[in-house]
Amino acid sequence: MSRATLPDLAVVAVGGAAGSLARYGTGLLIGSPDANGGFPFATLLVNVLGAFLLGALVEVVARRGGERGRWRTARLLLGTGVLGGFTTYSLYAGDTARLLLEGRIGVALGYAAATLLAGAAASGLGILAGRGIAPEAAAHAEDAR
Repeated sequence: MSRATLPDLAVVAVGGAAGSLARYGTGLLIGSPDANGGFPFATLLVNVLGAFLLGALVEVVARRGGERGRWRTARLLLGTGVLGGFTTYSLYAGDTARLLLEGRIGVALGYAAATLLAGAAASGLGILAGRGIAPEAAAHAEDAR
């Protein structure tokens, strides 16, 4: 396991700040659960979209350069930083708990299941999209350099 360097930490911090701002902006655009009948649409959206984007990013990075040079930096900035700040497991868990405590068990279970299933499907679609962005032949050509 490699040790993080100060530049790595700075890249993650900058990405995390951008992702957190994007999540906050999405919440403002879509509205809070209180504005949406108690359903956390914004949290569902950011988590599913984040799963798609992370799937695509991981696939592109793996096909283009793995953990070397600029691809490592791209993964740290966009994956760990931006998408780590954009997605939110803690708010997902909190929203689910709030719905359960309000006695909205069906909605809570539906939300929890929808987030997990849609996130898994989105991640798979993101991987397929990543394969389209970085075809296998391109990965081999870059490895040969």
